[in-house]
Amino acid sequence: MNQKKNEISALSLLREERMPHIWCPGCGLGTVLNAFLNALIKSELPLEKMAVVSGIGCTGRTAGYVKLDSFHTTHGRAIPFATGLKLANPELNVVVVSGDGDLASIGGNHLIHAARRNMDITIICVNNFNYGMTGGQVAPTTPLTARTSTSPYGCSEPPFSLPSLVAAAGGAYVARWTAMHVRQMTKAFVEAMLKPGFSFVEVISPCPTQYGRKNQQATGLAQMNYYRDNSVIKHGADPQDVSIEFNGTITVGKFVDIERPTFSDLREEIVGAKFNPESKA
Repeated sequence: MNQKKNEISALSLLREERMPHIWCPGCGLGTVLNAFLNALIKSELPLEKMAVVSGIGCTGRTAGYVKLDSFHTTHGRAIPFATGLKLANPELNVVVVSGDGDLASIGGNHLIHAARRNMDITIICVNNFNYGMTGGQVAPTTPLTARTSTSPYGCSEPPFSLPSLVAAAGGAYVARWTAMHVRQMTKAFVEAMLKPGFSFVEVISPCPTQYGRKNQQATGLAQMNYYRDNSVIKHGADPQDVSIEFNGTITVGKFVDIERPTFSDLREEIVGAKFNPESKA
């Protein structure tokens, strides 16, 4: 991994022996992976100190495709696994790449508490509004009235707005882009990886095989363009105001970028002082 910067490309960071990938034509995950690898190069973070963690689902395959120290964990447990890596070796740069079902449903409790603690890890959450790999079931991000395999007449459950959820829990960096905003998404990944504390980037991605088909969305490039053309960039928007309605506009941008003591900083300050003989505590 000690390659010179000018010798590194996104392609060189892929496990080519595992190609072709499993992602469907028209899915945005390949674009997200390419943006992440290019962001990693631009960040100039040392590759030998990079760890990529994912859970289960379509997005979870990312960990198996990158030629880095990577970990494909159990469903919903990517964040506690990443937390353990960071606490055991604080020099690591830990990035979680997983889907909305994995991170916000079975892993939702881990998501809010890692944000609350301000763990120094980066989360890339690809949101395609359903469980794409297992049959297109309703997810905690499925918009009201949208159809899935388990809500054939329309979803009747109010969805999470993930930027609002993470910001309310204490995330230090919160942004959202779509898979069609490649340059902005790449820049957000760089900023998130370099940001001390809990950073969260949501990427809205089409799922043509499941969500798109059940909701009679256009296919191919037309569907990708739909996500771009229906997006409105609002940097600094109140995360409470960026909910996504079915077939509505998608508010994208950088919503939160604040300074907070990280979990490790506070632990060293509080616990370290207790055991320091020179401390007045």
